Formats: sequence, C-alpha cells, structure tokens
Amino acid sequence: MKLLKDILYGVGLSAVRGETNVMVNAIHFDSRQIGIDDVFVAVPGTQVDGHRFIQKAVNSGAKAVVCEVFPELTVNGVTYLQVDSSQKALAVMAANYYDNPSKNLKLVGVTGTNGKTTVTTLLYNLFRNAGYKVGLISTIKIMVDDKAHATGHTTPDSLTINNYLQLMCQEGVEYCFMEVSSHGIHQKRAEGLQFEGAIFTNLSHDHLDYHKTFANYRDTKKKLFDGLSKKAFALTNVDDKNGKVMLQNTKARKVTYALKSYADYRAQILERQLNGQLLKIDGDELWTKLIGDFNAYNLLAIYATADILGLEKLETLQLLSELETVEGRFQYFISKGKITAIVDYAHTPDALKNVLITINALRTGNENVITVVGCGGDRDKSKRPVMGHIATEMSNQAIFTSDNPRTESPSAIIKEMESGVEPQNTKKVLAIESRKQAIRTACKLAAENDIILVAGKGHETYQETNGVRADFDDFKEVQSALKELDK
Repeated sequence: MKLLKDILYGVGLSAVRGETNVMVNAIHFDSRQIGIDDVFVAVPGTQVDGHRFIQKAVNSGAKAVVCEVFPELTVNGVTYLQVDSSQKALAVMAANYYDNPSKNLKLVGVTGTNGKTTVTTLLYNLFRNAGYKVGLISTIKIMVDDKAHATGHTTPDSLTINNYLQLMCQEGVEYCFMEVSSHGIHQKRAEGLQFEGAIFTNLSHDHLDYHKTFANYRDTKKKLFDGLSKKAFALTNVDDKNGKVMLQNTKARKVTYALKSYADYRAQILERQLNGQLLKIDGDELWTKLIGDFNAYNLLAIYATADILGLEKLETLQLLSELETVEGRFQYFISKGKITAIVDYAHTPDALKNVLITINALRTGNENVITVVGCGGDRDKSKRPVMGHIATEMSNQAIFTSDNPRTESPSAIIKEMESGVEPQNTKKVLAIESRKQAIRTACKLAAENDIILVAGKGHETYQETNGVRADFDDFKEVQSALKELDK
C-alpha cells in the first residue's frame, strides 16, 4: 500500500474531490484489472476512452480516479482527481509508485525511424560483455540482466517500464538501454523518467497514419531531447538533416557522430564483404560482422555512447568487433546451393532502400537479387507505392506479398504497392498473397550465387490477419525452403 498524495507528487492537478491522504494499492488504466483500493487512471485512447469505464472501476473497488473530465456522478469515499493529461499523470504516478527507479541507474533512450533495436540490443550486449549488469527495453524483448521478458510494444506503457526499471535496480543493474518510439513519446509513456542520455539514429517516412505529417513525427521525436537535463548527453547523427533539429532546445551536452560530415565521432568504411566490413573509427581500424552503411552508423553510435559513459576506447573497439547481428536485422545464411538468403525488418522505404543498397554494393554483377516484400495493414498507406517502387527499381525480381494484413485485404495492399512501380519494371513483379508461397517461389526462382531478401517482418514470429496471430517466421521459412531444394 502507498499513500496517494506521495504517488501524486509532481502531477499537475486541476481539481480534487476527496482526500489524498489515503492509502491505495495498485495503479491501473484498464478498468478490468481494478481491485479493492486501487487507483484508476482514465486515459483517452485512440480507439477507446477510459472515461467511459470510471463507474465500472469504482464498482470494482477503486479508491481514487484520475481523469481529464469529472464524471457526472461521483461516489462518497472515492477521491476524484482532475488533470490536463491523464497519460502524463499516469507516467509520473508510475515513476513515483515504483520509487523513481530511473534515478538509480543510467538510462539511455534511443529514438529514430531505423536502428533503434540494433543500437539498444548491441549496447546491451557490449556492456554485458564488458562485465556490467545491464537492462534492455526493446521491440524484441525486455532483459533484466540475463533474464528475458516478452514485450508487445516498442515502448511499453509507463507502468510496465517503471516496474521493470525497479526490478533492474533490485537486481543491481547499472545501465539500461531503451527504445523510445514516437508513439511512446506522444503518449507520454516516458514522462517522469530520468535519462542519462538520448541517441538519435535517423528519420525517414514512417507512422504518418498516426502523426499525420512528417513535421509532427519529427517534432515528437525531438521531445525526448527537449526533456533531457543539463547532466545528460544528447548524441545525434548529423549526416541526417534532422539530426541538428533534435539538439535545438536541449539542455543536455550536445555530441555528434557522422560518416560524411564533421562530427565529434567519425567513421569510414574501408572494405565491404558479405561476411563483414572494415571500419575506421576515430583513427582505429575495426573488423565487424555487421555489414552496410546503416550498421556503420549504428556501430559508431554505440562506440560514441560507450565512450561517453566511460568505457575505455580500445576495450570498446574489441567488444564491437565481437558483436553479432541482431535477430531479424540483416540476418543471413548461405545454402548448400550457394544461394544467399537475407531476412531484415526493413518495413519503411528508407530501410528497404538501405538494405538493397548494401546488397547491391556486395554484388559482383552476375547475381540476381530477388526481393520478397509486403506492407502492413491498418498502417501508413502512403509508403506502399514507394516501397513497391524501391523493391522493383533495386531488384531483378520483386515478389509482393502479405506482411501483417490485419483487417485490410492483402490483395488491396499489394495493388497499392503495384501503383508505385514504373512501367519499365512491371515485368519484374509477381503478386503472391501467401507469404509462405511467396518465399518458396523466390527460393525456386533463385540460382547459384543469387541473393534473396525477405523484408518487412524480421524478428517477428507471427502473421496477423483479422485479429488472429498465426505462427510465422521468415527466417525459418526461407531456411526450410532452401534446404528442401538442396536435397
């Protein structure tokens, strides 16, 4: 049990009906989870407004209700608290409830369109390999030192975040690396957290179904940096035209990295091969198993972060050279028939383009590139023609298929992708709704030394159609199909 007024510390209250000097149990924003003496926070969601469930929460035993608009009927003995933003209030209350765990470890947030999962995961791996106890909050999983926990969002809700941060503190974790998505920032899930620093990777076309305009998307990302303290660091990629924008209003120490521009931390790609690349980082050469310009940026951001956090430079370079590819991020294997299959999470135009640039830079000229790609349903529709254009322009063969169609028609999504294909590239396109069949067709079309790219889902092990998730793993599917052909 906690004192309600302690949980409310730092929450801007517009009005109060009832007592705050009372003991309460847990905090919930889902009325179905409310028990005796709990606090219910009514959050206006994109699909459901929590204010509709205030009375249900009270009937279930809620002792306090946090809301933006008072209900018409109030119940004696229940405290009602009015706030301007329930989402912000929930985040601040969550931090207070779990004793503000972010203040007791070094929390680093990573934001950007692409690279968040790679940077956070590899930072986690690097610091673990350096001998530290480390936490990770990412799209793929939450790690509390060496213990894994499943996650359903890039940035979990504020209660979940603070719960795991508190668990990390209890386990003696010193550093935590956390993906901070634009949705998470806009929905104020990271409010109340004290960041040691923040990293900006890049910004390109994504989530415009949610943010409506690119400017809104960019400015939402920027809020992470605007909220940093003077003691924090703000590390940004200045090769991206939005990199300097992130630093405009931050109080934090400004640090930059780049491959092409003048920056505090710089890198060059000296040699590219399918099994890795040779980099020069701040004058020192480094062989890495991670390939592509995008991974050079990721590794440079990781190197800079490690340096800022106090790791010794030569040790960091050694640890960087030992890092393996993150699951579903340019994950590849070569079959007995010498066909290379690459699985990547590339689900934005920029990410798809970067992966295909990397693949084409590694070609000797005789190999064909076969790209299997789809676009998610109930998401940003404007990127579909662009994805179709890129896949056909930069591949010898493109197979348009389903990603996670969700509630949309797979064939309708594919047609929108086809609308972006230039007339001279239409002969390159095959449309196969079944993702399994699309992957198998790509494998049958491939000859010795050809390269198959399966893009869009990466680490995901499911396919979502009309609210139902069926088991589906791109890497396992393409591996199985090629092994059958090798028999």
